[in-house]
Amino acid sequence: MPHESRIPLSRLDPNAPLVLDTRALSRQPGSSREQTLTVPAPEDFGVEMVGVPEGAELELDLRFESVLEGVLVTGTAWVPLEGECARCLDPIASTFEADFQELFVYPDTRSGGNADDDELRLEDDLIDLEPVLRDAVLLALPLSPLCRDDCPGLCPECGVRLADAGPDHHHDVADPRWAALQGITDLRERKQEG
Repeated sequence: MPHESRIPLSRLDPNAPLVLDTRALSRQPGSSREQTLTVPAPEDFGVEMVGVPEGAELELDLRFESVLEGVLVTGTAWVPLEGECARCLDPIASTFEADFQELFVYPDTRSGGNADDDELRLEDDLIDLEPVLRDAVLLALPLSPLCRDDCPGLCPECGVRLADAGPDHHHDVADPRWAALQGITDLRERKQEG
């Protein structure tokens, strides 16, 4: 009969780009270290109209601090964004900065043993920054991104970009509710000509 370990294996892949090892802190409250990383962006890292292209380089500036309950991670992420303007549908490309801070609790401490489901835990001294980074970036992204603050959008009649069309652009559109009266006007004009 094979030997079964009672200690569950870590669910985290130590080779994943956003899984980081905290053993250098040695669980000594007050110890800290800083780290700068460039990692590829995970998939589905955005909202409907704007997001981070999969595999794009994310620059992370991180500070790890050992505290009694676990490891406090404070950081800033610089991420490239691509998408389209919500008004004129032109492509958008920019860089976005997101700050985040999260406590990863040790599973064997009193607070770690009673941790809520939404609290993040260390697993074999590993932390997964992806959910933290995803929350920090996605919650700060605009749902309706604009190419510029004063983007006039598209003409509702013909679809031309209003920024290119100029201030004289307009359409003479008759209200369909008055279409029957248009025939009366045309009849009157014909009688006057005849």
